[in-house]
Order: sequence, then C-alpha cells, then structure tokens
Amino acid sequence: MTTTDALPGAPRRRHAQPVDATLDAARVLALLATLVLVLAPHAAEFPAWVSVTVASVLGLRALFAWRGMGMPPAWWLALLATAAALGIWSSYGRLYGRDAALGLLLLMTCLKTLELRARRDAHVLVLLGYFLLVTGFLYSQSMGMAAYLLGCLWALTACLLTFQREPGRAAVPEVMRTAGLMIAQAAPLMLVLFLLFPRVQGPLWGLPLAQSAAQTGLSDTMAPGSVASLSLSDAVAFRVDFLSPAPEAKRLYWRGPVMWDFDGRAWRTGEALTTPAPVLGNVSEPLRYTVTLEPHNARWLFGLDMPAQRLEGSVLTADHQMLALRPVRARMRYETSSWLTYRAGLQESPRTLQRALALPSDYNPRALALGLRWRQDYPDPRNRVASALRMFGEQPFFYTLAPPLLGRDSVDEFLFDVRRGFCEHFASSFVVLMRAAGVPARVVTGYQGGVLNPVGGFLTVRQSEAHAWAEVWLQGEGWVRVDPTAAVSPQRIEGGLAAAVPADSGLPLFVRTDNALLKRARFTLDAIANGWNQWVLGYTPERQRELFQRLGMPKASWQGLAAALAMATGGVVLVLVLITLRRLRIAAPDPVTRAWNTLSAKLAPLGLARRPQEGPMDHGERVANALPAHAADVRRMAHLVVQLRYGREAAPEALEELRHRVRAFRPAPRWQRRVTTADGHPVTG
Repeated sequence: MTTTDALPGAPRRRHAQPVDATLDAARVLALLATLVLVLAPHAAEFPAWVSVTVASVLGLRALFAWRGMGMPPAWWLALLATAAALGIWSSYGRLYGRDAALGLLLLMTCLKTLELRARRDAHVLVLLGYFLLVTGFLYSQSMGMAAYLLGCLWALTACLLTFQREPGRAAVPEVMRTAGLMIAQAAPLMLVLFLLFPRVQGPLWGLPLAQSAAQTGLSDTMAPGSVASLSLSDAVAFRVDFLSPAPEAKRLYWRGPVMWDFDGRAWRTGEALTTPAPVLGNVSEPLRYTVTLEPHNARWLFGLDMPAQRLEGSVLTADHQMLALRPVRARMRYETSSWLTYRAGLQESPRTLQRALALPSDYNPRALALGLRWRQDYPDPRNRVASALRMFGEQPFFYTLAPPLLGRDSVDEFLFDVRRGFCEHFASSFVVLMRAAGVPARVVTGYQGGVLNPVGGFLTVRQSEAHAWAEVWLQGEGWVRVDPTAAVSPQRIEGGLAAAVPADSGLPLFVRTDNALLKRARFTLDAIANGWNQWVLGYTPERQRELFQRLGMPKASWQGLAAALAMATGGVVLVLVLITLRRLRIAAPDPVTRAWNTLSAKLAPLGLARRPQEGPMDHGERVANALPAHAADVRRMAHLVVQLRYGREAAPEALEELRHRVRAFRPAPRWQRRVTTADGHPVTG
C-alpha cells in the first residue's frame, strides 16, 4: 500500500503482485533450463505443435526474466490454456489417456512458468518437474534414460535448494553438492524399498503396450522378403542363460510360429493345433535354460527344438509352439527345458497329414510338376527330400539379403529364374516341392544361432538371427527338421548371418563387428544392459521370491515382507540419523577459545568463571574489579582475545602472548583469598 492509498478518501488502485526477491533472473533461467532437460525426452512422442508451443512459451518466459519484464495478465493465460486443451482434443480426440493427458500436462507446466512471481510458484514447478521425471519411463525404460533422468533429478533438487537461499547466497557448487548429498542419502532407503516392497505383476515403470502397438519381430504370416527385412535390425529378441554349457551354434534352432497354410504366395499359421497333446519319443537328456524375452506384442514364447515342458501361463500346441495366454507386452523371464534329440509326431493323425499336403492348384505349375516327377521317380520319401537338397546345393542358388521382387508364381520364379533369396525363399520353395512330391511338410519360423557374450556368460539372440526352415513327416521318424538354407549357405548355420553375406550387405554394427576393441565394448554394454533388465526392469515377484530364498526365507508371506521392510527401513533411517548427528557434533575449539576457557577454569574456584552471556571484555572487566591485583593482566588478556577473534589483522605473536599470559596467571591461593565485588563487599571462595 502506498502513501496515497493510506490517505482517507483516496481512490484505491490495483497493483501488480510484486516479484519475490529470490526469483532473480539467474535462478529463473536455471529453473527454465532444468525444465527443458526434463521435457526433452518427450519431444519425439507428441505432435510437432506441442514441442513448438513448449519451446516458445519457455523461450518467452526466459526473455521476460532476462529483461526484467512483467508477467502477462491472467486473461491471456486463460486463453492460452484453453487453446492448449483444444489442441490436445484435436490431436487425440480426448483429454484423458496416457498420451493426451501427458501432453496436456506438458503444456500446462510450461504455461505455469508465466505465473512465476513468488517462491511458492517455483516450488510448484519443481514438484511438477519431479512428476514429469517419472513419466519419462512411460516411453523408455533403458539404463541410459534412467541415468539421464537421475541427472535431471539432481538439477531439480538443486533448483529447489536455490529458492531456499537468500539473494546472493546461492553458490552453484555448494547447492549442487548439497543436492547430490541428499540424493545419496536417499539411495539406501530407495534400495530397501525396491528390494523388499511387495512386487506387482507387470513392468516396473510404464504401462503395457497398447493393443494397437506395432509388433516387432516375427509374425503369423511369411511372404517373400518378410524375414529378410528383420536381418537389418540389431534389436534384441531375447537373451538366454544356460544352466550347462551352451550347445554348438548349428543346433541352436529357436522354435516360433509354425506355418501350415499356403495361398500361392504367403504362408500363414492358420488355426493353432491345441489337441491332441504333443508326444515326443526317443528323447535325450533335457537341456535347461532361462529366457529373458523382450516384448513383441504377440503370444509366441521361444525355446530350442523341441520344448520339453509347458510353461505356467502358456499352452503347448500339437505342433510344438509355446504360446502365452495373452500377448507379451512387457519383458518376460521364464525357465524352461528342451530336448535336442527327439522323435516328434510318430503317430500323426491323417487329418493333420492331409493339411501338411495342401497346395493351391493354380499357382506355381513348374514347381508342382517337378515335385510330381520326384514322387514318380523316388518311391522312398527320403530320396525325394535328398533330391531337393541336392538341387539347392549343386545348382547356382545364392543366399542374399537383397532378393529380387517376385511375381504371382513366386516359387516358380525363385526356383527356375532368379535363384537368389533369403531363408524364407528356400524354406517356402522346399515345402512346396515336398508337398507336390507327396511328403507332408510345413514351414517353421523362429531364430537360428545367437552370440555368446563372454562378459556376461549369456547368449544374445537378435532380430537379425530370424530364420525359417522346414519340417517333413517321414514314416517311422515323425517330423524331421530340414534346413534347405544350410545346403546353399552352411556358413549361415555354423557362423551366423555375418559369415554368410558379403561385408557390404548393410548389416548393423552389433551384428557385424570385426574390430576386437569394438566387439569387447559391445559385449560389455550388452552385459550391463542385461543386468539392468534382469535386476531392475525384470525384478518381478518371481525374482523377489528367488532373492528371499537366497536369504533363507523361502516362504515369506506378506506379513513377513512387511516386517522385513519395516526393520530394514528403520535400520537405514537410524544409520542416517547417527551419521547426521555425528556430523553435527561440537567442533573442537580454536586456540583462542581454548586459552580463554583455560583462564575461566582457573577463575572458577574464585566464583569468577565466565558466564554464558558474557563476552571477553565484560568478563575481563568483572574479573579485574574482583581481583585488583591482577586487573591489568586480565584486561590485557581480554583485549588479546578480542583482537584475535574479531580483529581484521591480528599479529601472529598475539596468540603466543595470550597463551603465555594464561599459563603464567596465578590467582591468590585459598588461604590468602579475599575477593571483593565492585561495591567493596567480600566474596568468599
């Protein structure tokens, strides 16, 4: 209120709210820069206009702070907020849901900076920044994102601390050090809560993928070029930890979708065969291993040929596909086993065998004619299989990542014209030839091979290892795996994709790295990422139970978990409190204080010890009046204390003189003691 406002009868005027003194330009710009860091990971997830609006509003607020300009009026902010809400509605058709709600929150947070006038507004923005940090994990849960957001947390905490300091007392190094110390102190408690708090099923951060999310990896159809396109992806499909030595590379066939139905160009899985239950015979000792499967938005679970058990929460079909009950939209870890030697489908039903012989009659006439000729020339189906493999191995077929486009009769064009293709071309044409020759056959897709990581001791299977092969049914042997790609390019099966294609094929770096240093770095980064996935993102209820079993609590109930959590949390808090109290212990007195305390102790028997409220001069004057014989000496010592403690430039010899005088000071012995007060009354000792 101004003087004019205070006068009686003076008209009242509305004044703008004053800006808090702590909101100087440097602090506001630091807060805005930190918000930019927090919001940056969301830029790629929203329409371009959202990012442009956010950048424009923050830039405008930075200009206001830099030039000391006033804030816009409230009606202008209301218009901007309404426009932001209408824009989100126009882009998403609603204001709720993950993307729409988060986009609206981003815009409103930026508009809030235009109301930054008081310390309270700064606190609100910092708290909004903390909330937005968590939303970063909705789109990426990688270790790099976690490290980035941890840095943003540090910067936000430092901003919060700066607004608690008075102007001119917010030194950046000190504030950053304090913020880092606070985060470090909170880390043990965070670790306890992470390990012991009862887990819920699902991903640690974020929401499961939406039903409409794009599927990565294999699909339920296979057309020419569909598998070849995956070879250019270095994305991880899954990682495998073997409980015994890993098999050799040529035996690593990871079974996925089984293709039965062919329309002349593309293969499809068709209806899943769930009955009767699969039967295997003449099996070997099962091989046990653990698979950490990346989300792919489909139901397939991958295992070595042949899966030996049905997993909990899945079904095992009659054609030996492992299918989850619902699409895999979060990282999944499961332990399973497989038989590498087996006999499958010895007593296959006639209906199933008939399905494995079906072909459209109006496609690929040359392939059908060749298969019919083999059927007539070779009564034994095994010889028909051998003839096809011999054709692929002896005739000029080429394995390539860039096969030419094929027309309507794709199998005919591949076998008799172009003869250049990827694994799906060889598997598809082989199965067509076998069916035409009267041999039941089907296409199996999945992954072949993998790279053993010597740093982490696990096998990494990437999308580039996607593969297609065939299975034929032979009397007395059942379903037998046949890989026609091995007849054309055995290097693909024994040495991986990089060994089978030229160096200029465009394979990603993680697939083709011949440099030893880069390869070691790749393995190290992959091992770190696997540890992050296993123990942070993949810390499921099952992993928590495993941890409790190792700690000797195999059957921990929720009551036991709550007790353990309370005890561990209390222990961590107690340790932190003790550390804090230890840091707050009384510091050892400096030499000047020690000397003056020694003098006070010598005067204590006379009743002249220093009082808590007395300064050196007051205490010295009281002692001088009480001990006239020592008045000059006491006043000199008081003067030295003041000079050493409060003087701008104290001579180095002043401290030594003080020490010497204190050591030499001797009050009168008890039998001579007769001390008087300032008014002459005696003081008894």
